[in-house]
Amino acid sequence: MKTDDSAWTRKGTTLSHKTAQKEFGLTYQEIVEGLRAGKLQYRENNVYGNPFLRLLRHEVEALVAEKHGHAYLKKKQLTTELAETNKTLRQLKSKTLALEKRKAELLKRLGDQEA
Repeated sequence: MKTDDSAWTRKGTTLSHKTAQKEFGLTYQEIVEGLRAGKLQYRENNVYGNPFLRLLRHEVEALVAEKHGHAYLKKKQLTTELAETNKTLRQLKSKTLALEKRKAELLKRLGDQEA
């Protein structure tokens, strides 16, 4: 399988084997079998000395759809998107509370300055 290098450099088009395991419910053995069968391309990478395999997302999705079906893949994608949305909402709520607290503090200081 040959693909142009832009797939390896664009944001969101690759994922690590650990993320593939977590996000799609694959085992490491299933990933290795996909590599040996030529269904997955990979690049070796490391962060702070910890090695991992970088995989192309669309190939992992195709492998999951083949192994478990399209309904399973769609469910996993929706579950992942929901988790990401909930995480973002929690972050925004936290940020909103901090900003409201800062606003109240500034208004209080402003009121003290006028008196």
